[in-house]
Amino acid sequence: MIPHRHPLTGPRPMFDLRHAILAYWRVRQIRTRAQCDAVARRRLARWLRQSVPRVPFYQGRVSASLADLPIVDKATQMADFGAFNRAGITDRMGWEAFAGSKHIGPLIVGASTGTSGNRGLFVISQAERFRWLGTILAKAVPGFWRMRHRVAVLLPLNTPLYDSANRFARLNLRFFDLADDWAADLCGFDPTIIIAPPKVLRLMAEQRLALRPKQVFAGAEALDALDRAIVAEYFGQPVGQIYMATEGLFAVSCAQGTLHLCEDTMHFELPPFGDDPDLREVIISDFSRDVQIMARYRMNDLIRLGPPCPCGLPQRSVAEVVGRADDCFDFAGTLITPDILRNAVVDADRRITDFRVVQTGAARIEVSIPPGCDIKAVRRALEAVLQRKAVHAEIDVTATEMFPDMSRKLRRVENRFGRSRP
Repeated sequence: MIPHRHPLTGPRPMFDLRHAILAYWRVRQIRTRAQCDAVARRRLARWLRQSVPRVPFYQGRVSASLADLPIVDKATQMADFGAFNRAGITDRMGWEAFAGSKHIGPLIVGASTGTSGNRGLFVISQAERFRWLGTILAKAVPGFWRMRHRVAVLLPLNTPLYDSANRFARLNLRFFDLADDWAADLCGFDPTIIIAPPKVLRLMAEQRLALRPKQVFAGAEALDALDRAIVAEYFGQPVGQIYMATEGLFAVSCAQGTLHLCEDTMHFELPPFGDDPDLREVIISDFSRDVQIMARYRMNDLIRLGPPCPCGLPQRSVAEVVGRADDCFDFAGTLITPDILRNAVVDADRRITDFRVVQTGAARIEVSIPPGCDIKAVRRALEAVLQRKAVHAEIDVTATEMFPDMSRKLRRVENRFGRSRP
């Protein structure tokens, strides 16, 4: 009997696990940089030839290389969402589906949390959903088929992406809503794998929850060194990272805890940002997706590349996800990146275990640190940063109790005044 096929999604759900298994196998077959480059080059060329021209925005464009295409961003896509997907789904249709079943026919609709004030939509097929699952299993839990796992996902939004894991007999995945009182249920679930924002992992450590997972992954927010140390000490193991967003899966930690770019499923352009040659913007082209086209899509993130990892994986490593480009402090065109500000505060007083640094005016910075920490030392450290940049700002440092806000992503360094690019 020939299975019914949908023009966008391919085989009906009974065959979806085949997509996951094939994606898993493809990732595990790549052992060298030459193999990684060859696979990416071949898939990218086919995607440019077959998938990209099928959406209205790129119709009529002959794209022999990515350089033929313009750079776009979230604002460009959301201004005419239907022009970037070949299912003809408009933003109105997408938001209506997201508020309801999160499906339009066989397609899945998801959305970002809207931390930046500009929420994004995504639409994927069932085949793409399971290819995503196979890829993340190959990178994060490569031996998942050897033992049963209970996977706890505590992220800002639930999507049908996560449910796909339950199609494997050895995986039991459960989503925990951060708006609920989840601690007791999480302990009762006794997860072997936990995926959560760093602030939630830290809360587990501070509350001494009775959890003994085999793997811990931070996601949805940048992982600061101070959170990493507290969480790693409590769980007795390195904290991995899963770097993904509405736009796709960008990087996953190896067993050594190093983030590796998903260069076998996505092409990365990493131009320098500002006057720091080590600081990179992220422009992605996701050749693993063909329902919604993400071609030369500029992210709002800044990263630093790292040295080759001892694990031997051929994909490039990421030393740090620095933060958001629009959270650079901007003093009349002079930019100070989030990592510089973060390091200045933490290094000023080793008792600082949490903080907030916010630009609230053209020449004003407001800082919050825990009670008992050295206010004067923090002010001096930030003044030294400003002096090196030849700028001046009023710095107001206060001591106050700080609690995690589960309704939004944690941004310890935030520009609430003006946002610009170099």
